[in-house]
Amino acid sequence: MFAAASLGGALDEVAQAFEEDTGHEVALSFAGSSVLARQITLGAPADAYLSANTNWLDVVEDAGLLAGGTRRDFAGNALVLIAPAAQAAPATLPETPEDLAAALGGGRLSMALVEAIPAGQYGKAALSHLGLWDLAEPHVVQTDNVRAALALVALGEARLGVVYATDAQAEPKVRSVAPFPAETHPQITYPAAAIASGDVATATAFLDYLTSDAGQAILQRHGFLPAPEVPE
Repeated sequence: MFAAASLGGALDEVAQAFEEDTGHEVALSFAGSSVLARQITLGAPADAYLSANTNWLDVVEDAGLLAGGTRRDFAGNALVLIAPAAQAAPATLPETPEDLAAALGGGRLSMALVEAIPAGQYGKAALSHLGLWDLAEPHVVQTDNVRAALALVALGEARLGVVYATDAQAEPKVRSVAPFPAETHPQITYPAAAIASGDVATATAFLDYLTSDAGQAILQRHGFLPAPEVPE
């Protein structure tokens, strides 16, 4: 199973429960969604792909590599600004460039790759919507995935970071400063599908478990939201 880095921890628990219930063995490979999509389109063997946004799964689907009828949305998330837990930081989301400059204090802002990785793309969109991107951009240190961006803040190597709410919940060395309002960025949706060249039957069974009450309970315990409803 190729899965977005932000699913680490939660998906490990889902996989363990699935293994105990079915006897199947699950091997998880975590990385940035864009990296995984490119690997699959280049022929990397995978049974399923779980992305942190719809666009990268669209890339794999457009390449004709998905097993028909297996695609589904399975979770949502929120975007938050974080700081090291032991560091003084603003109590609210900066509203002006001056607020952001003061919060950064000349330090770095950690984000996943803003042109390729979903968390980075959502973060850039949110900062742009708030009129803060032009000031933030020179301070941004970009990482290959959102968990690496989280780690920089946890280690105190970045003064602030933009990650998912689930990442902040998973790391005790950071604290969430404030969430970004949902209207500041595209809706965060996690889709998944089986890969046609893989073990479609077992992959579909895993995805069915992921979207079952048991799988959803695990995800939501880790802070994930239910999959956003598709407007009719």
